[in-house]
Amino acid sequence: MKKQKRRNNILMLISFVCIALGSILIVYKITLPLVKEKQEKEALEEFYENEIKYDTQVDKNDKIDKTSSSEEKKSKSKLEYVAVLKIPKIKLEKGIAGKGSKYNSVDYGIEVLDSSDAPDVEKGNVILCAHAGNSKVSYFRELDLLKVGDVIMIIYKGKTYQYEIVDIYSIKKTGTAPIRKDRTKSTITLITCIHNTDRQIVLIGNLQNSE
Repeated sequence: MKKQKRRNNILMLISFVCIALGSILIVYKITLPLVKEKQEKEALEEFYENEIKYDTQVDKNDKIDKTSSSEEKKSKSKLEYVAVLKIPKIKLEKGIAGKGSKYNSVDYGIEVLDSSDAPDVEKGNVILCAHAGNSKVSYFRELDLLKVGDVIMIIYKGKTYQYEIVDIYSIKKTGTAPIRKDRTKSTITLITCIHNTDRQIVLIGNLQNSE
């Protein structure tokens, strides 16, 4: 009898622990997206604040202390955005972390490839990739809706770089992506997988202006 009672108490305790853990997991899954959304909003606000400060300093002094600016960003936001990608047609506005940041990964957002140039490099190529699909980090899920002539913008160091899409093509997903760009122009390249296939889509844009 005592053994049966003890066994029942243990089963009740296990059931309570399972219910508690399940409740914690549900709350975590509900609150995590809200926390990430808040972090994203704050990081974007801080980025734009720093862009205004950067632009003001350039106007006054025609130069800026890059070290102090970088430290300021790191002290305020762990996301450490160095640029923002905007694609008006698909209503995308997403911060981009620097190459040295752990958040520079498709698992967190939009990744800047190691071979990418900065937007202010003459005849350079900004190369960005992100997931397609339906996950929370699938920021390029609507990239296939873009057409030749559509606009892509990068906000970087107080300037907005505006590109026009000039080429769109698909390739087999092999781990590398051949880029067909005009080497006489400054360009941007966006790369993502075509959902539920073994192919990738590549978009090339030529720089039209920066201001």
